[in-house]
Amino acid sequence: MPALEFLTWVGSEKSGRRLNDIVGLTQRGRRDKLISLQWRSCSSRQRRVSLGISSHYCKDSQAPAVESGNFYACFDGNWLLKKKGQEVASNLNGRCIFLVGMMGSGKTTVGKILSEALGYSFVDSDTFVEKAVGGTSVSQIFNQCGEKFFRDYESEALRKLASIPKQVVATGGGAVVRPINWKYMKQGVSVFLDVPLDTLARRIADVGTDSRPLLHFESGDAYTKAFVGLFTLSKKRTEAYANADATVSLQHIAARLGLEDISDITPAAIAMEVLVQIENYLQGKNGIGMFP
Repeated sequence: MPALEFLTWVGSEKSGRRLNDIVGLTQRGRRDKLISLQWRSCSSRQRRVSLGISSHYCKDSQAPAVESGNFYACFDGNWLLKKKGQEVASNLNGRCIFLVGMMGSGKTTVGKILSEALGYSFVDSDTFVEKAVGGTSVSQIFNQCGEKFFRDYESEALRKLASIPKQVVATGGGAVVRPINWKYMKQGVSVFLDVPLDTLARRIADVGTDSRPLLHFESGDAYTKAFVGLFTLSKKRTEAYANADATVSLQHIAARLGLEDISDITPAAIAMEVLVQIENYLQGKNGIGMFP
């Protein structure tokens, strides 16, 4: 059977609801064919799919003909991510991926999924700094030594990380404010995870603001403190985030998928969109999303 090449993918719906995802595939060396997939329960991590494949070959095809028909296959959903990751990695030539965005935007969670798909290693720049200063947490560094001390170490961390190939680096939310950091990140590909402030505030409020040194206020509930702090920071950083090579807007993804709550977008779906936007950037087609 001819190899299949991945084109587009839509994130799955919540567990317990019927999945109506359509995946675009094309047979390499042949005319594009759209293949619809009906998802059926196979296990908590896998889905059984029925693929109706109509093989239509180009005149120059040397592959044997395959009659139209149906077949069933059970595979891990990560297969799609891995497939796209391999395609993107082949064009990156080892360049690092730097994820930028506000605190709570999911850089670490998405970064780990992305690194696995690309076959890269994953590094959190905050963790890198913490190790460099003897295991002291970012919050403690801010409290004991001040923000400038932390930013100096952060810049040094990004300088070192930029020289190591095949890494996905989750940067700190404020890493974008220093121009020198962009010099380092431009050695790779930078991607901005654009998440609405309300969503960020709710995420942070759920876990508390104690580990967020820039969100400490005298009064107010966790959500209010988070939102006010994020709003203040965003005004200082919005222009800097625009320097990223590619942008992944969760609000746009939700709108295209018809989702009312951004929280319904899975990290895997975000990672897939990151891969597509990186691919678009490499091909000089910024701003073209994967979702119709």
